[in-house]
Amino acid sequence: MTATQVRTNSVIRRERAPDPAAYELGGFDPTYYQHERYIRGREHSRGQALAAYYALKPLIPRAAQLRLRRLYARRQARRAFPAWPIEPILVHRQHEDLRRAIRENGEARIPFVGFWPDHHTSACVLTHDVEGPSGIANIERVLAVEQRYGLTSSWNFVAEDYHVPEHTLARLRDAGCEIGLHGVKHDCKLFRSRSDFESNLPGIRSGMRALGAVGFRSPATHRRAEWMHELGCLYDSSFPDTDPFEPQPGGCCSIFPFMFGNVVELPITLTQDHTLWEILRHDSPALWLRKAAWVMRNLGLVNIITHPDYFTEPKRFRMYEELLEFLAWSPGCWRALPRDIAEWWLRRQTVTCELTASGARLAGNVDGRAFVMWARETGDRIEFES
Repeated sequence: MTATQVRTNSVIRRERAPDPAAYELGGFDPTYYQHERYIRGREHSRGQALAAYYALKPLIPRAAQLRLRRLYARRQARRAFPAWPIEPILVHRQHEDLRRAIRENGEARIPFVGFWPDHHTSACVLTHDVEGPSGIANIERVLAVEQRYGLTSSWNFVAEDYHVPEHTLARLRDAGCEIGLHGVKHDCKLFRSRSDFESNLPGIRSGMRALGAVGFRSPATHRRAEWMHELGCLYDSSFPDTDPFEPQPGGCCSIFPFMFGNVVELPITLTQDHTLWEILRHDSPALWLRKAAWVMRNLGLVNIITHPDYFTEPKRFRMYEELLEFLAWSPGCWRALPRDIAEWWLRRQTVTCELTASGARLAGNVDGRAFVMWARETGDRIEFES
């Protein structure tokens, strides 16, 4: 494999000095970012704003909602942290750690367990959140576009807001797709309070059993890091790496999976289709393609949310198709389902890599899919090779 250069992209803003609170006991703590602890202190005002937004939302006509959100998006896009569309702080820190280890070991390069199985150097997943009957009606058209490129996807349904015909679920399973849960109701109350969360847990678990689901995404990607481990699922995918445009802005700053207890978090790393089309009013997939290329160069996970409900125009299908073509033809990319990514990430944690006189070897729960990657310092860059 040709060495993958890790470099920044022209759309990245200048990186700020990390908040001193991110360093605990003299060491860097990635969970400060992954768990959005940098938002602490703003949570009370944010919670009040969210409650006010959703209380008033039913009274505001849809067209007026969109106009307000488009106006507010100009302010949201100026948030200094996390930078959008790319926040590189954890990628930069990963490279700094590798650079330090290379120098301390006195070797030209150091080994580590490859992030993805079977010699893949990046990964991608396609996920769809279905908001209502119009989305269900559009499933077949979206499937047809994905199948044209040999890709499969995950479909997340709300348990109680609408009826999902059994033949629709069977069609998705027959197509090799995954089915996930998108909450009990799409009312954005799940994380409003501890009592709301606890009262929803039985419905979440029964909804997942009914769908045969192992994955969860919360309505409107609302989230609270300290509660995610209680969901009782294999994985969650409710944390964007960076997204200033949602009613709950912020992001985990990670393009790699991470853990909430036994729950694997699969961060959302591309801008949502609703944001791209309805709020920012882009008529090109360029933003998707630039970000996906950056994530892949840095060996991460490309994870996109789209909504079949919003595939209302031929140009939107064309934009999505351009992204699918890019993903289908990207060398070294593992095109997987979210459950595959989560299962692999758990397995990878049990494998270690040891430097030996003759090179490197893997130890632990080695099943033939894990492999050794090498990091090398070249000038001011870290390069990866296998």
